[in-house]
Amino acid sequence: MSFSTILSAVIEGLKVEFIHVEADVSNGLPVFHMVGYLSSEVKEAGERVKTAIKNSGFEYPAKRTVVNLSPATMRKHGASFDLPIAVSILTALGQIQKTEKECLIIGELSLGGSVKKVSGVLPIVMEAKEKGIGRCIVPSENVTEASLVSGMEIIGVATLQETVEAMRYGRKRKNAQNERIQTDENFRKTVQRESKFPDFADMKGQEFVKRAAEIAVAGGHNLLLIGPPGSGKSMTAKCIAGILPPLDLKESLEITKIYSVLGLVDERIPLITDRPFREVHHTATKAALVGGGMIPHPGEISLAHGGVLFLDELPEFQRDTLEVLRQPLEERYVNLSRTCGNYTFPANFMLVAAMNPCPCGCFPDAKCTCTPMQIQTYQNRISRPFLDRIDLCVEAPRVKYEYLSDERKGESSEEIRKRICRVRDIQRQRYKGTEIATNSMLEGKALNKYCRLGKAEKEVMEQAFSTMGLTARGYSRILKTARTIADLEASEAITISHLKESLGYRMDYRKHT
Repeated sequence: MSFSTILSAVIEGLKVEFIHVEADVSNGLPVFHMVGYLSSEVKEAGERVKTAIKNSGFEYPAKRTVVNLSPATMRKHGASFDLPIAVSILTALGQIQKTEKECLIIGELSLGGSVKKVSGVLPIVMEAKEKGIGRCIVPSENVTEASLVSGMEIIGVATLQETVEAMRYGRKRKNAQNERIQTDENFRKTVQRESKFPDFADMKGQEFVKRAAEIAVAGGHNLLLIGPPGSGKSMTAKCIAGILPPLDLKESLEITKIYSVLGLVDERIPLITDRPFREVHHTATKAALVGGGMIPHPGEISLAHGGVLFLDELPEFQRDTLEVLRQPLEERYVNLSRTCGNYTFPANFMLVAAMNPCPCGCFPDAKCTCTPMQIQTYQNRISRPFLDRIDLCVEAPRVKYEYLSDERKGESSEEIRKRICRVRDIQRQRYKGTEIATNSMLEGKALNKYCRLGKAEKEVMEQAFSTMGLTARGYSRILKTARTIADLEASEAITISHLKESLGYRMDYRKHT
């Protein structure tokens, strides 16, 4: 045989594209030529592959070798084509007999013939299963990650020689963890619940802030904390990470896929079992937040998918950087357009933000040294449309000494988490069969259906709408928050007390300027 084809794959954004690696070895001038719209790192694969084949003890005669990566209209990038190129050449030389069972191969080669780990293995293997491919050969360092996909034959290889043996004899190496997490029930048994975040029990005072945090997590609402330095804003955000409801297996795999593409999974324990908590510094760029690059990669909002994105010192962010979050906060995904195509990344996250009321942080205390103009300029760094996408806005006042000196513990995060899980179960049953997961996702007809108000409640909202100068978006967010407050009290109907509490979380932090 002088021609062969091996199946491989590449990640485009978060989408998996299958690539056919074709090799033709024939008599002629001894050249090695690669075609197929290749990036520089793929073009360099030629020298790596030739040297690796020779150093692995295989014959590589002086012949004309042409390698094509199909389809030619798609740009190929990354080093994961090294191994399939080498296997395709050896098959064309007749040193490997191609098996009848279709097999997908990915891996990078060193000059000595060892196979190195690559990123994006999990989504590739998951897509291969969807397409009916039954066997995948991956680097041995990626085998644990690949084995998270059930019903797939995973072969881990450490060298090119082991790859050839696997092609010849079909040696199988599976991860034992794969057998333990086939169902949500077994998945939950494998997850450790020991939190690495601070406990609400250790937080002194700030009961109003704790209540707002519980409501926000229960309904998946966005939260803004405003207060002077040292009032516990950052600690509250980190405590929130400890009261998030647990992931199910489907959510866990979805989040792990995103981290796999960026090479951020742990080699030993690749499955992400905790909801993400991403804390972003105010120097972050737009591309860092939403994703970017010549071939776009997910940004921080996608890394926070299913969890929390924490923005501290909110007014210190560039205004145009914050504005790019407006569409993802509404749509729960982000679209990036490039000349090479359009890319869609998931971005269903809960936004938690914190800020000082003024540049010095003391306003409205008498110690404030800022002028009214400085305060107004500082607060106006955040636009009204951005604030409209935040459901709860609460003040975190300076903590009094009597709270700090009190040695008694408050309610623990675990107790709060139990209530949140109960409320999430209520929402799961209520929205069963729809794409709605939490109250924060209610829109249009669904909002009218599940947030129906009585006559007295409508009068309260009519008065609030005019006196508070609410927008339509702000109005709907008050209703959604009230729906969550009602769920916390196990009430099917939204009452006046639920609406009043919800209205209390629409604090206008600019009211004193």
